[in-house]
Amino acid sequence: MTAAAVVEQWVRCFNAGDVDGLAALYAPDAVNHQVVMEPLLGRDAIRQMFATEFGRAEMVCLVENLFDCGEWAVLEWRDPKGLRGCGFFRVSDGLIVFQRGYFDQLTFFRQQGLPITERYLGD
Repeated sequence: MTAAAVVEQWVRCFNAGDVDGLAALYAPDAVNHQVVMEPLLGRDAIRQMFATEFGRAEMVCLVENLFDCGEWAVLEWRDPKGLRGCGFFRVSDGLIVFQRGYFDQLTFFRQQGLPITERYLGD
C-alpha cells in the first residue's frame, strides 16, 4: 500500500470518528507529533489522543492536496469551519511510523467553542 493510500484510509477513519481504525493504521512504536503538543510515542498514546479529541470536538478533514513522495505522504487539509493544516506521514510496511501535523491551535479552540488550556490535551 502506498503512503498516500494509507493516508486516504486515515482520512476515512478520521471523518468517521473511528478511533480504533485510526490507531490500527499506526505502527506499535509510531510517533505522532502535532506541533501544538509534545510528541506522542506509541499506538496506545496516539489512540488516546484521538479518543480525547473526538470526545471534545467535531472534526472533519477535507483533503485539499495529497502528495505521495515514496515512503512519505503530505496532506494539506481544511475543515468546514475554515481551519487549515498540513500533515506529514512516513509510512513503512503499510503502517504510519511517524506523523507531524501543523495547525493553528487557538483557531481550533475558538471554532470549537473549547476553553483555551495551557496544555493542548488538558493534562
